[in-house]
Amino acid sequence: MITDSDLKRVIEQVLMEMKLGENKKVEEVVAAVACKNAIEDSNLPDITTIDLRKDFHIENPHNKDAYLKLKESTPARLGVGRCGSRYRTDTLLRFRADHAAAMDAVWNDVSEEFLAKNNLFSIKTVIANKDEFITRPDLGKIIDEDGIKTLKEKCKMKPRVQIYLADGLSSTAIETNGADCLASILQGLKAYGIDVGTPFFLKYGRVGSMDHISEILEPEVIAVLIGERPGLVTGESMSCYMTYKAYRGIPEAKRTVISNIHKQGTPAAEAGAHIADILKKMLDEKASGLDLKL
Repeated sequence: MITDSDLKRVIEQVLMEMKLGENKKVEEVVAAVACKNAIEDSNLPDITTIDLRKDFHIENPHNKDAYLKLKESTPARLGVGRCGSRYRTDTLLRFRADHAAAMDAVWNDVSEEFLAKNNLFSIKTVIANKDEFITRPDLGKIIDEDGIKTLKEKCKMKPRVQIYLADGLSSTAIETNGADCLASILQGLKAYGIDVGTPFFLKYGRVGSMDHISEILEPEVIAVLIGERPGLVTGESMSCYMTYKAYRGIPEAKRTVISNIHKQGTPAAEAGAHIADILKKMLDEKASGLDLKL
């Protein structure tokens, strides 16, 4: 990537060769070029808004209607065409844009503004930074000492249901879907008259963190809204994992999960209502995972 200092050196050299260095300052030229690029960039269309199910570039298709009908059933990149043996420019740019969105979802943090707006206090696992979070998923299951202390101070002990949010592998998913889904769950549980613990946010959290938190707060059922690993279709997908009487070392088969919570999958509010129904069923049947018959 060319930096401003690199650009300045190149322009300075060109101006000197053209003997214009005395008449025009390099800074003025750099500013003019930057301004021109900014204006041009602002006029570029946002290619990520294009619906991949309707994006079609095959020249002279044998049966375009059938192809478009096939595309409606999947967000996969079908019918993108090619230029010789290569992708078309717009196809390549969309691929890179979607990849960038996926990277942002993983590496960005959930904002303090989101937590404050939704009245969520924050704790963290023993992980120190994002690099360690990516490379040590086992540590994302363990709450640090400060977090344990905070949970005991701020949370209701032994609620029937404990719900919390965790960044997981997509902070974007939490900021996009977390608030609406949580509100819908709480509303549904309130309608059922079910006692709910204090919601909070866990930074650097993996699914297994629910087991440690369950041992600390001792709820009957625990549920976590967590960001899914992003792909090239969306970086906004969230899941809800639920476990009856979780503990560290519990088999994964004991978990119940609702996945693909996002605007192109199951909308957040709708998913929340469904999750509330499942949580009630878990309490009624005292089971989760493969033991729960849905």
